[in-house]
Amino acid sequence: MSLSDTAADLGFGVGWAAIKRMPEPVVDRAFQAMADRTYRKNGRGVRQLRANLTRVLPDAGSAVLDAATHEGVRRYLRYWSETFRLPAWSPQRLRDDFTVLEGLDRLDSAVGSGGGAVMVSSHSGNWDLAGAWACDRYGGIVTVAERLKPEGLYDKFVAYRESLGMEVLPHGEDETFRILLRRLREGKLVCLVTDRDLSGSGVPVDFFGETASMPAGPALLSLMTGAPIMPVDLWHVEGGLHGWVRPPLPHPGDIGRKESVAAITQSMADAFARTISEHPVDWHMMQRLWLNDLPDRVTA
Repeated sequence: MSLSDTAADLGFGVGWAAIKRMPEPVVDRAFQAMADRTYRKNGRGVRQLRANLTRVLPDAGSAVLDAATHEGVRRYLRYWSETFRLPAWSPQRLRDDFTVLEGLDRLDSAVGSGGGAVMVSSHSGNWDLAGAWACDRYGGIVTVAERLKPEGLYDKFVAYRESLGMEVLPHGEDETFRILLRRLREGKLVCLVTDRDLSGSGVPVDFFGETASMPAGPALLSLMTGAPIMPVDLWHVEGGLHGWVRPPLPHPGDIGRKESVAAITQSMADAFARTISEHPVDWHMMQRLWLNDLPDRVTA
């Protein structure tokens, strides 16, 4: 492990151990100040966020884009502030801080049917808070985590999410997809953040007028199990998080599996585009996403 990896591992460990014990106003001010410094430094992640928001807000002038990027960095640091504190929150705090404005009946019905459901979201709002809320309401969820470096940092994230009630599977392993199929057939709730293709071999989609790639997994899981796939919008408000459970994405008619996966994945991308357009500053996409930014990527 390199010195920088060790520092990152120790830093996150200190964050989880110390920040959840500090007064919330102190933490909020500290993370906002950190966000402002990060924005002013204009590093690679901030520049990429601004480039991504340029696609979302194509008619915005420079001042509007700057303001959206600045607020986006603040919302991203708010996510981390809440993430460090979530393990200390009571079930009642979760219920108070997360409100599903529309579609809760759809989610309750999907879980109550015993057939499971695939919930998909973009990197918006705080998906960990929404997941912790779902664990409290439904007795647990299943999710997938990207393998982070250093390995100790990945282990901390897994332990953190497991402490919230989640079953966490590693991304990119053959057994992971088989376990997800099994969990859906057991009637479990599978929750995935799927606006970014980590494999490099996802499905091409039109996203804000340009070609991006998104994972085929959610569509395949839904087609192979019959479980509905429902997009979830997430955005921060003063003092909490709001959510909206969209209706299940339609399965195409009598066409082949490859064509069905492509159609469902495009519908998923369209759903993400709607919520990102409505709440652009809540979208924490600081990585390259569109194929024009990734000339060496190959899609299947």
